[in-house]
Amino acid sequence: MSFHTERTLAGYARAAVDLRLRMTEYSRGRFAQQYLRAWLESRFDDDAAHNAAVCDAFSRIAHQLWRDGEPYVLAPAMTAIIAAAAQALDLTGDIVTNDVAPSDAGVLFLPEPIYERGVHGQFTSIGAITWAKVHNRDIGRTSWLITGWGDRDDPLDPAATRRRHHIAEAPELAAQFGPYVLNTFAEIPIGTPIAAHGELPETVDTDWESAPDGRFCVDESVMSMRAVAAVLYAF
Repeated sequence: MSFHTERTLAGYARAAVDLRLRMTEYSRGRFAQQYLRAWLESRFDDDAAHNAAVCDAFSRIAHQLWRDGEPYVLAPAMTAIIAAAAQALDLTGDIVTNDVAPSDAGVLFLPEPIYERGVHGQFTSIGAITWAKVHNRDIGRTSWLITGWGDRDDPLDPAATRRRHHIAEAPELAAQFGPYVLNTFAEIPIGTPIAAHGELPETVDTDWESAPDGRFCVDESVMSMRAVAAVLYAF
């Protein structure tokens, strides 16, 4: 069951239940941990990717919420409104409270994905978002930690197309992915002013991709915060 075959709110609710169960099962497997380490290597450094404590913390943030988070489904009719609000959002200098979200931990499904153009010009889908309120005792800070997930089978997602191309000759590997694939991570501090996430790099090493036709997109390269955080906050 998936959102691709449903057209009613009741159908979306049934699909969300099924997808959540499948992601919970995926998260328990060894492949999910292997993919997480590879993802950490690509975005941080080898020390983080091979640090057991870091991997364990990220695994809880990325995986446990599929089982424990409160589920929500964004009605497709609201997708355009959320995308426009996210693109216009600027929380720089604002202070977010610890009760701004509808629950301390949750999973938001987007039956109609919002597409994100990253600062290097490539698009990926935001098909689901998980979040949790987490206190880091080491630095004495509480934050909303947010992960963005792409729909594995989205035919319009350039990132999904690239992934299918990379693993085309390894069907046994493709079969180990869950319905959603971890794409991005963001943090919103609680109780302290929010800083801008950084400026667009002076040079990029990829061609700027065109947005998928007929889909709602946000451009992180001109935003003051990570796109996935802006979409969740707008929701």
